Amino acid sequence: MSQSNLTERLTALISLPRDLLVGLVQSIEHISTGTRVIVVIGLITTIAVWFWPIPQRPGIEFWVFADIHEQMYRPVVEAWNEDRPGASRDEQIHIFMIGADPMVRRALAGFWSDTPVAAMMEIAESYSGLFFSGPLDEIGFVDLTDRLKEEGIYEQINEASFSPWTSRGRIFGLPHDVHPVLLGYRADIVEAAGIDVSTIETWEDFIRVMSPLISDLDGDGITDRYLLDFWYTSTPHIYALCLQAGGGTFDQQERLILDSEANARVAATLVTWCLGEDRIMIDASHTNASGHVIKTRGHVVATLMPDWLAGAYITQFPQFHGKMKIMPLPAWDPGGRRASVMGGTMLAINKASEHKEVCWEFAKEIYLSEACARSLFESVHIISPVKSLWDKPFYRKRFDYFSGQRSGLLYIEHAEEVPLRTSSPFNQMAIDELGIAVSAVYRHAVARGIDDVDALLPVAREQMRLAEERVAHEMRRNVFVTQP
Repeated sequence: MSQSNLTERLTALISLPRDLLVGLVQSIEHISTGTRVIVVIGLITTIAVWFWPIPQRPGIEFWVFADIHEQMYRPVVEAWNEDRPGASRDEQIHIFMIGADPMVRRALAGFWSDTPVAAMMEIAESYSGLFFSGPLDEIGFVDLTDRLKEEGIYEQINEASFSPWTSRGRIFGLPHDVHPVLLGYRADIVEAAGIDVSTIETWEDFIRVMSPLISDLDGDGITDRYLLDFWYTSTPHIYALCLQAGGGTFDQQERLILDSEANARVAATLVTWCLGEDRIMIDASHTNASGHVIKTRGHVVATLMPDWLAGAYITQFPQFHGKMKIMPLPAWDPGGRRASVMGGTMLAINKASEHKEVCWEFAKEIYLSEACARSLFESVHIISPVKSLWDKPFYRKRFDYFSGQRSGLLYIEHAEEVPLRTSSPFNQMAIDELGIAVSAVYRHAVARGIDDVDALLPVAREQMRLAEERVAHEMRRNVFVTQP
């Protein structure tokens, strides 16, 4: 702490009104000894914290939440620092890998208390709304809207990729990805049965064409193989399918749309997929051991597959090499959307940083350059949102893992079908309520032995109405973000 700051704080402490000091002393005289001890300790610690200098590391801190990102960026950071030998020590970039939850807590605490946090940070889509809950001028990130448009960057990037980082028409993050969701499937199983996936356009087609693959593999009378690997409790999948169907949580004017026919239809349909003799799903998440085993035993035919999951499959399921293929997501109606979206990341710049211009130049280097886009795709199969890079040769590579398909090109072909999303601070609550509504429909169906979509639609509509009411009630408590 500088001498001037120390002097200012001492002066402020000494200059407290005499009456206030006398009142404090008189108050202490009338309380118990134990309370006096607590008050004294509180005063001592308050003064200590007030005068305690907050250490700041030299250089520009860059926080990321994924170890694979840290591994990709570290060589870029080192090269960046080496290419600027004349830069001061304070302009050297230092990358730190911090878990997503603690990073968000630290960032929000720093913004709210005006204490130092990183100059740059990557934020996951599921957390973005937390930063946009107050007035626009109180958001802790640099507003990039004008920079993006003046430098011609906005037009270069897939428009839907901006939506999770846009609040009230202003953009606060540079998009890292697109994350189209297509359908990955076991080509060895499907083709051995003589099934032609090109005949599949809608989810009804998918069930009709693929249902012969649902089977008892060991002859014990119990079905072993199912068509899809998620359950009615998987809110990421529910949300992705609602977005694909034209529903979701909020529209582009930040109006709640939980109570929509599209959401009710998806809810009723998903529940029937989990019930009865015609059940097509099994709970086999790739994130847990039991799901991994179910998949490796050949008990799952297909999975909703964003581009990042395609990369994860290559690493986690090497035994599927040459056995997988990717196809467009079946639409909800003929001629409908053949892709959805799941996940996302932005790079944001702390508007309190003294090095905003350096951060902006570095952000463009790692998010817009061809070299970084190639590294991102080759390491984790994620396509860049920069449209001018989509014709690069590395996206046209054939992957033996996906039976010789140009999987990168498949994702790019459907990138512009990715639905827009919201950055509402209430979005995660709305997604949770979406899951609660679907669970309520499932319980109703089980209790009454119903496995028909039309019979469940009235129940689904009512549950979506109740879900929207609960979120709207919470929204009315926020004076900065209200229902239009």
